[in-house]
Amino acid sequence: MNELSVHPLGAAPKAPESKCRARVPAEGPVAVDTFGGRVHVEWDPSAAVTPLGQLAFFIEFLKVSGLFDAWVEEFPVRWTSNNAPNKRDVLGTSLLSMLCGHWRYAHISAVRGDQVNAELLGLEKVVSEDSVRGALLKMEEPAAPAWL
Repeated sequence: MNELSVHPLGAAPKAPESKCRARVPAEGPVAVDTFGGRVHVEWDPSAAVTPLGQLAFFIEFLKVSGLFDAWVEEFPVRWTSNNAPNKRDVLGTSLLSMLCGHWRYAHISAVRGDQVNAELLGLEKVVSEDSVRGALLKMEEPAAPAWL
């Protein structure tokens, strides 16, 4: 019986040091359409890395597909107070928090200073964890599972 080998040829030989350089996905700036307008993304292989560096492309996908706007529009919450937060701000804040890997309401405060990505999502402001928690508690019971 022949056994399959996961690495039949062993590890690939290393490239000479002179040929090793960081890969850049595109030369020059790449135009990305977001809710906050068009931005230009440029790669710098020598710069520090951010976990949200590719978020502009995901936001462009949400805009072009119409998924984010539909998700916000169908959110089953109706506020009557003039002090109530904007639905887009509540859902955008929770989306940014989840994309950062947060799993608790308390972690939402970590994205409150992220005005760049909030603007790319078209948010007026990043809301507090209390606003997100309160909005989710106000979801209309029969409509909430269908929306989720």
